[in-house]
Amino acid sequence: MDFNQLSLQVADVARRAGAFIRQEAARFDRGRVESKGVHDLVSYVDQESERIVVAGLRELLPAAGFITEEGTAGAPQRGEEFTWIIDPLDGTTNFIHGLPCYSVSIALLQGAELVVGVVYEVNLDECFRAVRGGGAFCNERPLRVSEATELNTSLVATGFPFSNFAKIDTYLPILKEFMRRTNGVRRVGSAAVDLAWVAAGRFEGYFEFNINSYDVAAGVLLVREAGGRVTQFLEDGDPVFNREIVASNGAVHAEMQEIIGQYWGK
Repeated sequence: MDFNQLSLQVADVARRAGAFIRQEAARFDRGRVESKGVHDLVSYVDQESERIVVAGLRELLPAAGFITEEGTAGAPQRGEEFTWIIDPLDGTTNFIHGLPCYSVSIALLQGAELVVGVVYEVNLDECFRAVRGGGAFCNERPLRVSEATELNTSLVATGFPFSNFAKIDTYLPILKEFMRRTNGVRRVGSAAVDLAWVAAGRFEGYFEFNINSYDVAAGVLLVREAGGRVTQFLEDGDPVFNREIVASNGAVHAEMQEIIGQYWGK
């Protein structure tokens, strides 16, 4: 299979969903927001965007399984060979409040291996795509991670707990150390964008816990194909399905893990 060609087709699907999101942002009614849990919001825009994405991807690979955030494709089910992992609107809270940073995230697994990743940031009209072994691109320009070699000259992104606060007392000292030892810490509100911007060299690193596969799968491949490194907090385990992630340009990865390791799991 030509995964490069497939990635271009996936990018077109993401752009179609993004066009719908952009259209709805201009006339969005906050009265049509629903709650999935504590501070966990969903709108008709998330759901319709997912329907657009699922329909488009089914045309490309009819036999593939789906892992989706909103469940419009049914219960999560892996395919025999291929599985799509989709977040149709990553950054829903930003979207609802009119903050201009949200994205469509689509990844493809072949077995357990990420082979295609696409993140479309709607507001800047930036389409990031990656192919296993084929590099990473933004609007078809090659991407490369930052060349910074030290954390104290780095800009780092993270995500804050919004519904599960069980580990907040562990997280806060980690955040404090990153604030002290970097050029700054940012909370953008879309994990997919955080990772895309690490791949693009805008951030040197990103870390978050209690994160879902559909938030990060596409971005993980973007960072790796742009020359970066992605792991769990303290080990090289699977960052897609284990709900914790550290991504970096590679050069500052050990420093990031060292800060996290001072507190995490203790």
